Amino acid sequence: MTTRIALTLAAALASAAAAPALAQSQGDILLGIGVGYVMPTDSYSGSGNNLRADDNARPTLTFEYFIADNIGLEVLAATPFEHDIQLQGTGDIGKTKHLPPTVSLQYHFSNTSSVTPFIGAGVNYTRFWDDRLNSGAPLKLDDSWGFALHAGLDVAISEKAAIRTDVRYIDIETDASSGATQFGKVKIDPIVFGVSYVMKF
Repeated sequence: MTTRIALTLAAALASAAAAPALAQSQGDILLGIGVGYVMPTDSYSGSGNNLRADDNARPTLTFEYFIADNIGLEVLAATPFEHDIQLQGTGDIGKTKHLPPTVSLQYHFSNTSSVTPFIGAGVNYTRFWDDRLNSGAPLKLDDSWGFALHAGLDVAISEKAAIRTDVRYIDIETDASSGATQFGKVKIDPIVFGVSYVMKF
């Protein structure tokens, strides 16, 4: 039984290694459909009343156009993320929704195997809305501009498709206030873990 399992695993690995690479040439387009898990990295921050946002997962969509061989310009979109807003020592005090569209310039390493790593960097704009406190009092979170870093792996399953796993760091910092109460800077700075199905056109 052990020998049979070992042979099965070896055959699977050999099959994966023999799979075609997902080549990226100038003019190619990659469309990815998946899910992103946003995990804020900063704990409570701000002045006086310290706030933080909790984790959330949502469907994502990526579009990447290759402006040169191995070099792509990617746009990340998603359905709105919703976070509970937590006050240190109190717990959940409100909610917010946000959209974090991100544009990145990416380099895909040349590779003849089925696994193609890539890295990228770009800019993020985060739009907050529907901010509210559980008490009914108003809550305002300013929109945010920041840099973004991206890295991942494409595992080809055919010449036109791949499974992608990736991770992003996004610089998101906002000013929070409720009426005359200023909460100060709230740093979210999330790590975004993603899994998606990528198609090449």
